[in-house]
Amino acid sequence: MAPRDQSCGDGGEVDPEGGIEAPLLSSGSSFFQDPAHEDGDGDEEARRRRRRFLLAGRSQSNTTSQVALVGVGVCPIESLDYELIENEVFKQDWRARGRGHILRYVALKWALCFLVGVLSAAAGFVANLGVENVAGAKFVVTSNLMLAGRYGTAFAVFLVSNFALTMLATVLTVYVAPAAAGSGIPEVKAYLNGVDAPDIFSLKTLVVKIVGCIAAVSSSLHVGKAGPLVHTGACIASILGQGGSSKYHLTCKWLRYFKNDRDRRDLVTCGAGAGIAAAFRAPVGGVLFALEAVSSWWRSALLWRAFFTTAMVAVVLRALIDFCKSDKCGLFGKGVLGGVLGSLHNFFLDKVLRLYNFINEKGQKYKLLLAAVVTICTSCCLFGLPWIASCKPCPSDTEEACPSIGRSGNFKKYQCAMNEYNDLASLFFNTNDDTIRNLYSAGTDDEFHISSILVFFFTSYFLGIFSYGLALPSGLFVPVILTGATYGRLVGMLIGSQSTLDHGLFAVLGSAALLGGSMRMTVSVCVVILELTNNLLMLPLVMLVLLISKTVADAFNANIYDLLVKLKGFPYLEGHVEPYMRQLSVSDVVTGPLQAFNGIEKVGHIVHVLRTTGHNGFPVVDEPPFSDSPVLFGLVLRAHLLVLLRKKDFIPNCSASALDASKQFLPHDFAKPGSGKHDRIEEIEFSAEELEMFVDLHPFTNTSPYTVVETMSLAKAHVLFREVGLRHLLVLPKSSKRAPVVGILTRHDFMPEHILGLHPFLFKTRWKKVRFGKSAFTNLVF
Repeated sequence: MAPRDQSCGDGGEVDPEGGIEAPLLSSGSSFFQDPAHEDGDGDEEARRRRRRFLLAGRSQSNTTSQVALVGVGVCPIESLDYELIENEVFKQDWRARGRGHILRYVALKWALCFLVGVLSAAAGFVANLGVENVAGAKFVVTSNLMLAGRYGTAFAVFLVSNFALTMLATVLTVYVAPAAAGSGIPEVKAYLNGVDAPDIFSLKTLVVKIVGCIAAVSSSLHVGKAGPLVHTGACIASILGQGGSSKYHLTCKWLRYFKNDRDRRDLVTCGAGAGIAAAFRAPVGGVLFALEAVSSWWRSALLWRAFFTTAMVAVVLRALIDFCKSDKCGLFGKGVLGGVLGSLHNFFLDKVLRLYNFINEKGQKYKLLLAAVVTICTSCCLFGLPWIASCKPCPSDTEEACPSIGRSGNFKKYQCAMNEYNDLASLFFNTNDDTIRNLYSAGTDDEFHISSILVFFFTSYFLGIFSYGLALPSGLFVPVILTGATYGRLVGMLIGSQSTLDHGLFAVLGSAALLGGSMRMTVSVCVVILELTNNLLMLPLVMLVLLISKTVADAFNANIYDLLVKLKGFPYLEGHVEPYMRQLSVSDVVTGPLQAFNGIEKVGHIVHVLRTTGHNGFPVVDEPPFSDSPVLFGLVLRAHLLVLLRKKDFIPNCSASALDASKQFLPHDFAKPGSGKHDRIEEIEFSAEELEMFVDLHPFTNTSPYTVVETMSLAKAHVLFREVGLRHLLVLPKSSKRAPVVGILTRHDFMPEHILGLHPFLFKTRWKKVRFGKSAFTNLVF
């Protein structure tokens, strides 16, 4: 065996790719050290055994990307710790908690859900209020200029106002909070799957999301508020779950119970559901959206809290809207083809976003330029396309003002077409919660000319695709709803006398079809539509349309949010297991070298490892004289090591510490900071004497980490990793004669690009969802 001072952490192998969160293998432990390096000779058999072990492990590291596109900025990402860290400090704190602590904890959970619901409703109300007043004022001025025959001035006002609003939203997003770009739903979906990134739920992201959303929607870009409101609700929940701010001395010892990723995950799930409830005034639909579209873990207790949160949203929002009916808020208050169109929408959007990402990589000025080009093109289309629409003559017996009467030439044609076009467009500029209700209550095809329907359909379809992905807050729900509605009304007009169904019903069914075809949500969309229309008679038709559209679209591509998550580069763990994973064991994907610490480790070695690697978990191995043989004691986190090093509670020699850790450290010392906030080893300074001292890791090590044997199939390990919500999964050897731990699995080890990179032959046996044009069925290609 190696001398005792070496086994306490003197030396160690360092991963050259320090920024990679991959398994590492260390030579710091005496088990891995060659006796020939100790005194020139040694047991030859032991040396060969250690060499065989080292050569048997893979020397390459997991090079899966550790960055992702968050909003419009590339940011480092890391996994979340949903596992309970059962170390000695945690156990002492848990034993000290009485009945009062538990009751307080439960009461605070419900109180926070109440606050999330109230604040999400307020954010939705502010967004609707701002859009109605800003966009309404713009259209009033433009319409008055048109009625006065000042077409050029009207177009200039329309163009300049749209340009200014778009630039406001883009500048705020690019220079203040890049994470606020887009809908934010892919980021929320990735977070609830266990992926964290800086600033996705920060206060500045929340403010820019609300202000930018108002400006973007008011600028006539074909974007909506529903997606940004989901992100807004998640931001509110995350901020409340951080337990205040130590920087601004706004902390409460009661809220320290929520300084962990498990409770924050539940609160963010409630916030996401609250966002949908605020957008559509559909509390049950909001709960089902959180369950169906964004969450990766669900349980019955969370269902009740999510429903309570969305119910608070509905109550508060209804009260605020009733208040505005007293004129105190300005202008506020006044099938199969669907599956094909939905899949085409996802296909075109994916291509456009890839083009936008290529442009955005060139710098911030290009992001502004791209937004400017799109808003100018959108303004020209919205102002100019009605000229090509036909105009129905006004009834001869009408007593109301008609643009076709008393006018002549192009103005008469334009005014008539613009009147019909604006009747359709007005549905979009109403509040999101009224959109489907207005579509359903809209009249028959006698009110609209088929050319107006066609113009609005293509405008919504393609401008919605090109508007999403700009460097500003934007959502997909309402553009998809409006596009689907025009498609449904067009079908109703083409069927004509062959059907007695109301054409407003066709509009709603068209919206459901396109939502099912693009977003692949069925239950939540069905419930949202029923909550808005208050008509249970359409339930069978809506269910049938959603099932058909989703089934057809699934044959072509994935849902839009899965495509966005993949495009952004988030290491998302799917709920299903790829069949080729059953051909592999966990030892086939574990890469090295592995970095392990001794139970009593030298400070200098810990500092060196933390500075040269980016790993967040390290096995702790006890060796003689602390154990009869090398044995795995547990797992220690980087964040906890940084707390120990910052406290500098070191011991002078390699011996067990006599100090009581529960008296030296408080539980909240190890509490998780806010999302994206982390301590850095570079911020801690050490003297030469301190680097030669030791630290006892035993009281701070998780003694019951999840482990698997190296012969377990990768498929079973994937199920365990995802269902429990792990960050690290230790791999133990099959033989007791080997090292006590042979590797660590992280979520990056389950990524297809990593697995297929190690085993390219699996490309031939990979499960493929067959799309039309490739094959007719889903099969396993051998």
